[in-house]
Amino acid sequence: MVPKIESRLPDTGTSIFALMSKMALESGAINLSQGFPDFRIDENLINLVYKYMLEGHNQYAPMPGVLSLREAIADVVLKTYNRTVNPETEVTITAGATEAIFAAIAAFVKPGEEVIVFDPSYDSYEPAIRLNGGIPVHINLTYPGFSVDWKLVESRINNRTRVIIVNTPHNPSGSIFSETDIRQLETLAIRHNLLVISDEVYERLVYDQVTHRSVLSSPGLASRSIAIFSFGKTFHATGWKCGYAIAPPLLSHEIRKTHQFIVFSVNTPLQWALSEYMRESTHFSGLAAFFQKKRDFFLNNLKGSSFEALPCHGSYFQVLSYSNISKKTDMEMAEELTKKAKVASIPLSVFYKDKTDNRLLRFCFAKKEETLERACEILRKM
Repeated sequence: MVPKIESRLPDTGTSIFALMSKMALESGAINLSQGFPDFRIDENLINLVYKYMLEGHNQYAPMPGVLSLREAIADVVLKTYNRTVNPETEVTITAGATEAIFAAIAAFVKPGEEVIVFDPSYDSYEPAIRLNGGIPVHINLTYPGFSVDWKLVESRINNRTRVIIVNTPHNPSGSIFSETDIRQLETLAIRHNLLVISDEVYERLVYDQVTHRSVLSSPGLASRSIAIFSFGKTFHATGWKCGYAIAPPLLSHEIRKTHQFIVFSVNTPLQWALSEYMRESTHFSGLAAFFQKKRDFFLNNLKGSSFEALPCHGSYFQVLSYSNISKKTDMEMAEELTKKAKVASIPLSVFYKDKTDNRLLRFCFAKKEETLERACEILRKM
């Protein structure tokens, strides 16, 4: 007899990413839905992983991560954000950014406490909050610029508010925080004694001479923030599931308590390989130019279509409006585009708690040029 259970996530089903990728596979469509590259990663990095496997680095890594990797990260943070972090006490290697987000929420959000989330938002935020007894408070970004209304944010803060989750560069919109946004966030966090979880996995993917504004670059924010990053996004290896969290010693200490009982430690030879690979700055310094070229290639090949491209200053996603083409819902449009036109995308309404539908689709341009060219040829005909 099957025991009776009550789901802790009764409204949660298969993710839209898995759904659209499955639909793309079954339909033989070009998959621009899920955010992963279709080109090879650097052979040098693969060889380094193999090298460290052969050298015997195949058992559990230290719970906070291999120290040489944490030291390499601290060196990059100093050069990038002019901030000194202690690799022993402020850097924690995690099983991807998603685990880092979950570990941070589990560490600091008590039952009944509120967490502010900006929609459209990455789909792991709300389940992590709810599973830990927290209450997600959704605030929509302004459309079409996908910016934060900070006055509205302050009006939603109360004595139960514990954390604000921010994401810059933003998935799915491609917007980025300005210096003003960072200052406004700092002011609110200090005034109301809030923690900030800052999802910065696309930190290297910023375009058009703009600058990524990290919470690490602001002393007032850095002292109360958990900044989260992803090697998978940086080095085109999303399947390796390796990321890291940077936070002050007191916050890192608490995150490590939850981290150790979620995964304990992360792939050992991969950590050793990354620690050596990161010592060469050219391995990540050219990423913005590399992906801007892909974004521009995608947009140039879309010229002449009826799709309207929204500004994309970061991430490897381009949002397109199809309001000139159809009045169908974005889910209907995404399904039709996948099954009939053979190009898969993600409808933006799934990133909203209230299912806001502005007739927008998200396309991943982290693909080979021939893949993008074939997709754009189809999209131009619509």
